[in-house]
Amino acid sequence: MVIKYGIIINRNNKREKMTFVEFKKLLLDADISLPKFSKLIKVSEKNLQSYKKKEEVPNAIAVVAKCFAKMNEDDVDYRALIETLDLQAKTKEGAGFSSKTKKAKS
Repeated sequence: MVIKYGIIINRNNKREKMTFVEFKKLLLDADISLPKFSKLIKVSEKNLQSYKKKEEVPNAIAVVAKCFAKMNEDDVDYRALIETLDLQAKTKEGAGFSSKTKKAKS
């Protein structure tokens, strides 16, 4: 295993999946906490925390964290750039206890 440009490369010269620990380190490099990262990209913190159990972070989240870390290093205000996107959090319809209560009352 070799570390090249901050990316872990295995013996077959293929990049290994990003671990949750590596992800958290990138958030530190980006100067952002997990809760603030969650709010900024409109992904639930619970969803992000689930990667800890899976022991790997999805490619899209890994890319975002890496870009934020690099932008922070280069003194780019990535937070302001992301906020201009007006991202919307996804919500599940009919999930949770409140929806069951509403159905029971109907």
